Amino acid sequence: MSEKKFEKVNTEGVRLNKYLSEGGYCSRREADRLIEAGKVFIDGKVAVMGQKVLEGQKVTVGRPDNKKEIKKQEELILIALNKPVGIECTTDKSNKDNIVDFVGFRSRVFPVGRLDKNSEGLILLTNDGELSDKMMRGANYHEKEYIVTVDKKIDSAFIKKMGAGVPLKDEEHNIDTVTRKCHIEKISDNKFKIILTQGINRQIRRMCSYFGYNVIKLKRIRIMNIKLENLKTGQWRMVSTHELKELKNLLK
Repeated sequence: MSEKKFEKVNTEGVRLNKYLSEGGYCSRREADRLIEAGKVFIDGKVAVMGQKVLEGQKVTVGRPDNKKEIKKQEELILIALNKPVGIECTTDKSNKDNIVDFVGFRSRVFPVGRLDKNSEGLILLTNDGELSDKMMRGANYHEKEYIVTVDKKIDSAFIKKMGAGVPLKDEEHNIDTVTRKCHIEKISDNKFKIILTQGINRQIRRMCSYFGYNVIKLKRIRIMNIKLENLKTGQWRMVSTHELKELKNLLK
C-alpha cells in the first residue's frame, strides 16, 4: 500500500483582509473587494481570498507597476469632521470632491461609513480598519442621530409611522426589509430629530419619500458617543482620549 501524503496546512499568520485593516489601509470589507479584484500582492504574487500573511512577508496594493507597501500602523487616528454638502465620502482621488483631500491629513485615513453628498454633519475618519469594522456592524445597534428638515408640515401621524418602521429595499444586500423602530421627535413644523441604529443607504431620505416628504436639509449630529457640538462646517478635530476610551467600551 502506497503511503498517503498530506499537505501541511499553515494555521499561522494573519488573514490578509485583517492585515490590511490593521495596517490602516481600508476596512476588511474594502480589503475583500481589493483582493477579489487582484489588486493585492504578497511577496509580489497576486493574493487570493482567505490567504494569510506570514511574518516577514511583504504586502502591497495597487497595480504591478505602481504598488504601495502596507505596514502595521502604530498610532490610532480618529478624526471628527463636520462634512459640508458637496463633499463625497470616498477615498477615490480621481473624484475632485473626495473627503480625503478635503481633510488633507498628514497620513492615510478613510471614512467610517458614509454620509451622502447632499447631507452634512458628523463623519469620522480613521486609519484603523478594525475600529471601522466594529462601528459599521449593523447587528450592534450603534446609534446615529440626525436633524432633518422637510418640505412640508409634519404631524403626529408622520412621526408615529416613521418611528414604527418603513418598508424599504436594502440595495446593498438586495433584499426587501422594514427599517428598525427608531426614536423620532418633532422639533418644529417641518423639522425633526431621528436616531437610527442601522445604515441602509440614503435611509432617512427614502423613509421620508415613502410618506410623500422631500428632505431639504439633513445633518448628522452624533455617532454613538461622539458629538458634533460646536464644530463648524468644514472643520475637523481629533477625537479626544476620553471619547476614544468610551467608544472602545461601547464597542466591546
